[in-house]
Amino acid sequence: MKNTLTDIQHRLTWSLFSLRVTVFIVMFVWTLDKFVNPAHGMAIFEKFYGIGGVPETAVYILGTLQLALVLAFLGGIAKRYTYGLVFLLHGGSTLSSFPQYADAFNHLLFFAAWPMWGACFALFLLRSADTRFVIGK
Repeated sequence: MKNTLTDIQHRLTWSLFSLRVTVFIVMFVWTLDKFVNPAHGMAIFEKFYGIGGVPETAVYILGTLQLALVLAFLGGIAKRYTYGLVFLLHGGSTLSSFPQYADAFNHLLFFAAWPMWGACFALFLLRSADTRFVIGK
């Protein structure tokens, strides 16, 4: 395939779509965790954000809001807001885990958050070019 502008645009839309779907998968599983195991969500709020005593109902409410966000994100709806919120939420999660990075070899999986955060940033910056399988182009 030649590197014509059309070919590059075609590859770019598929690349952005793949980033959107894979970021969605991670965020969707994190969302489902709030419903399947709300105690885990409560423990995360306490350990990583210093917010203890979060009621189970609040975890369900946050899970519902997060579900709406990640589904809108997957559909490419209101990209400026949904992509921006996903970037900010994942950034907060990544930065709140900072103590784990100091003990890197016992917390290797935490480092996977950084390239995902980069993917979220790329999606936000290139949101106007992310046109493959979006709702309401």
